Amino acid sequence: MNTFIIYGSQYGTTKRYAEKFAEMTHFPVISYEDIKSLTDYERIIYFGGLYAGGIKGLKNTVKQLSPNTKLVIITVGLADVCDKENISNIRNSIRKQVPEHLLKNSSVFHLRGGIDCSKLNFKHKTMMKMLYHSLKNKPVESLTQEDKALIETYNKKVDFVDYDLLKQIAERFNNSQFDTLKN
Repeated sequence: MNTFIIYGSQYGTTKRYAEKFAEMTHFPVISYEDIKSLTDYERIIYFGGLYAGGIKGLKNTVKQLSPNTKLVIITVGLADVCDKENISNIRNSIRKQVPEHLLKNSSVFHLRGGIDCSKLNFKHKTMMKMLYHSLKNKPVESLTQEDKALIETYNKKVDFVDYDLLKQIAERFNNSQFDTLKN
């Protein structure tokens, strides 16, 4: 199967995962911003950074896919990927960005990324500051796990990158075992 890895990354963590996966699988890799044509590819593996409720570049990428393209989406974000509420929120975001005809046969995986608050651009620093202060004023019992994680990591550098998880995903490719969005 003719496969291509595409990534959407703002600060580099998603790019690191995509490039490492390309190294492991020997599939070509490119940023969504540099795509020329996707018509020759039967399967697209999309690594997308999670930003403000969306997956960077995913919507633009899926517009270029043929209806028969097999799509594998691998999200990268700060949220705990073992938390069911986080997974539900991420998958709802995917449903908003990917047309149903592609979604029904898509496979989805989730990875944790990282953040270096000192490298955020002005807009993202401002958004994080506003979100942090709004969360700090909420009663602790009303905070979600994602809210608590944001408070804990605010103005810090954290890195949850785990390449061993990529090995597990690569093994599933070899065994043709995928999690579908419907599960």
